[in-house]
Amino acid sequence: MKFNIRGENLEVTGAIREYVEKKISKLERYFDTPPASDVHVNLSVYNDEQRIEVTIPMTNLLLRGEVQHVDLYAAIDLVVDKLERQIRKYKTKVNRKFRQEGSPKHIFAELEREANNIALQEDSEEIEIVRTKRFNLKPMDSEEAVLQMDMLGHAFYVFTNAVTSETNVVYRRNDGKYGLIEPNL
Repeated sequence: MKFNIRGENLEVTGAIREYVEKKISKLERYFDTPPASDVHVNLSVYNDEQRIEVTIPMTNLLLRGEVQHVDLYAAIDLVVDKLERQIRKYKTKVNRKFRQEGSPKHIFAELEREANNIALQEDSEEIEIVRTKRFNLKPMDSEEAVLQMDMLGHAFYVFTNAVTSETNVVYRRNDGKYGLIEPNL
């Protein structure tokens, strides 16, 4: 694997570079041949939080993981775990697809073993809606919606725009600023 490691508000030292390359290189064991493309790693620091973004472009697949943590080395470990889960999930889907199409089993024998090992993990990763909320949308402007959101301590707030009478969403961005989502009609 070839690495392209960048730092924003952070100097990428030799120790950090070595740790990132060592950890992400462990993902090579999941591939017959290592990905030929560059592995893009972006390390950044905002508000005392370390963030790492890893992108591994491959044919028919884009692996991407992003983690924020107080400790940079812990963030690196967590993003590698996230990428491993993505690879396992993808290989399980590929294995199922080829089984359904009647492909030779010996090609994906290793993938099948891995799929069996993580089948229990996948069941717990399925999307399950555990709660539904219903509420009346009060007409207001976006500034009032931001104030309501902050008072409630939420990261987003749904409201009816008093001017357009459309449903809008305000949200708090990672940089601490606010965003507005409007429908495109």
